[in-house]
Amino acid sequence: MTIESKEIDHEKELKYKSFIGEHLALLRVRKTQKKRKPHFIRQESWRYKRVGVSWRRPRGIDSKMRVKKKGRPKSVEVGYRSPKIVRGFHPIGLEEKLVHNVEDLKDVAQDQVVRIGHTVGLLKRLKITEKAKELGLHVVNIRGVDLGESKESKKTSV
Repeated sequence: MTIESKEIDHEKELKYKSFIGEHLALLRVRKTQKKRKPHFIRQESWRYKRVGVSWRRPRGIDSKMRVKKKGRPKSVEVGYRSPKIVRGFHPIGLEEKLVHNVEDLKDVAQDQVVRIGHTVGLLKRLKITEKAKELGLHVVNIRGVDLGESKESKKTSV
């Protein structure tokens, strides 16, 4: 290795460290923003039982909420968004990858975390978590896997 290539590698490493530091700082910013963000509710949902609370944009010509009158619930605006670089990241600072079977784990990089699809059953979920452990990947939602292992051990012991 030449001196120039060592310098280039060192520069890449420094850029990577500053990139990671920037990510962590922006994740902290996103966390404080989420604390301050109001819970957006649908107009008049507190008034009528038939109107759900899930957000819908107020469009009426006489709507007080659309005009942003004082005392009315807050409306969704661009200013409530999180920083673009960390948008959609898991709180630990890594990008999530959705997995439905063991073969999907091949596409997951080391700088990503695994999220198992909610439609995946218990047996396939166990296989995915075992394979992820072998590959050294972090699984975000391991729900039900511990329960499944205890059921299998009971079946073999009886």
